[in-house]
Amino acid sequence: MTPIMSRHEAAALVDSARIRQGRTWANLAEHLGTPLVWTAAALLGQHPLSTEQARSVSDLLGLDDAVAESLALQPSRGTPAEVMADPTIYRLTEAVSVYGPALKALIHEEFGDGIMSAINFTVDINRRADPDGDRVVITLDGKFLDYRW
Repeated sequence: MTPIMSRHEAAALVDSARIRQGRTWANLAEHLGTPLVWTAAALLGQHPLSTEQARSVSDLLGLDDAVAESLALQPSRGTPAEVMADPTIYRLTEAVSVYGPALKALIHEEFGDGIMSAINFTVDINRRADPDGDRVVITLDGKFLDYRW
């Protein structure tokens, strides 16, 4: 018996097939009928796909059953340190580092003692035209969870 392919290896194969075939993340999201950011995160190893979704995307990309098997497993979520050093990811971390305390204070002022869920959560990305250069608009939409004793 062979071990199950790692999520990291499956993600690399998905991304390679996507690039070589000229497909976008939006194409794959449309194929699966799932939200864009969730789809990219899932195919990069952060969320499990249903068995049907994993087979469907693997078939679309010409990947074998080992990839589909891996994509359907529950992942270990998180990002390795070397990936966190990527300038785009680092700037997102920096933005939360700088604005996190203010956002926390504003959440507590508006909602009370609690947190924003990252489980009951959606995220979206859009481009907004601006005369000084296009803007990246990221929307984090999480359910408020109050602390209960």
